[in-house]
Amino acid sequence: MTPVIDAPLIDAILGLVALEAVGLAALRRLTGRGPALSGIAGNLAAGACLLLALRAVLLGQPASAVGAWLALSLVAHLVDLAQRWQSA
Repeated sequence: MTPVIDAPLIDAILGLVALEAVGLAALRRLTGRGPALSGIAGNLAAGACLLLALRAVLLGQPASAVGAWLALSLVAHLVDLAQRWQSA
C-alpha cells in the first residue's frame, strides 16, 4: 500500500510555501499593500522547518536531523514572536 504522505508531497508543499513568499513580496512591491516580507519571514521559516522535519522522518533520516530541523523551527518561531512582541 502506498503511503498517503511521502517526501515528494512535502517537497510540493515546500514549493508552495516558497511561492507564497515570492507572491507576497511581489504584491508588496507592486502595490505597497500586504505584509512586509520581514514581518512574515519567521513564520514562513518556522513552517518550512517543520515540513523539513516531517520530510526527514519520512525518509528515515537520523533523529539528529529531525531534531536539528525542529530546533531551527523553534529559533524561527522565537524570532517571529520577538518581532511581533516589539511591534505590539
